[in-house]
Amino acid sequence: MKTKFVAIFVTCGSKKEAKRIANSLLKKRLVACANIVSVVESQFWWKNKLDSSTEVLVTLKTKLKNFRTIEKDIKRIHSYEVPEIIAIPILAGNREYLEWIDSIVSE
Repeated sequence: MKTKFVAIFVTCGSKKEAKRIANSLLKKRLVACANIVSVVESQFWWKNKLDSSTEVLVTLKTKLKNFRTIEKDIKRIHSYEVPEIIAIPILAGNREYLEWIDSIVSE
């Protein structure tokens, strides 16, 4: 099933960076909403070593067709060499909420 809407997850090194990314995308109406979760403990492999870091998670709600533009904007702002930018399809949701996303996000 093809979906129109996605939630995009982005981890950031600081709350300041997360806010910069969220504000940039919101001002351009590329996303309808950004949730910033202040403390996320991440564990991962990086350059052949197990590593960990305290990060900030940004969740963005938008339309799938805007993903590449959003990805490009995030990479322009983001401090990481390889930022996490992943889209998860929204398969179902509150109809009024999805209509709201549709009304906010630019074509």
